Amino acid sequence: MPPAKIPAYQGFYTPGTTKVYICPAFTNYLSPTRGELDAGLDVTRQVREINDFSYEADVIDRPDMENTYTPTIGGRTKSSNPSLVIYAAKNGIDARQTLVFGYSGFVVLLDGGDVAGYKMDVWPVGVIAKPKQRGDSDPLNIMYQFNIPQAPAEDVTIPS
Repeated sequence: MPPAKIPAYQGFYTPGTTKVYICPAFTNYLSPTRGELDAGLDVTRQVREINDFSYEADVIDRPDMENTYTPTIGGRTKSSNPSLVIYAAKNGIDARQTLVFGYSGFVVLLDGGDVAGYKMDVWPVGVIAKPKQRGDSDPLNIMYQFNIPQAPAEDVTIPS
């Protein structure tokens, strides 16, 4: 008998669907409440790029003298170099008011939108740099670069 098939599902294009929230605090970031999400700041419409909100594992060789093949085991995990590129407002009333240098909080990525029962990723972050990106053919952008002090919470159910 063949294996069971995964049910059919509809893929989606993330622009126009994904939501990006900046949240100051969670009692338990592994399971945020609706009120804690609502206390955040929705920066979705000002986000130009979401970069490297992912993590990876080191691979460790584990050779032995009995075999010529070198098996591997999983090692430590770490995040990449995550950043958000956010458009700047001419008057300065924008994400700069919240994402100051040294800010500690959370970036929440709701890829399917803010829909109860869907999944979101919650990233504990600290702002470590925020260089301005100036150009003669682009709007002023600020690239918020983050450190990740704890493992992210992936695929957390969005509360109602």
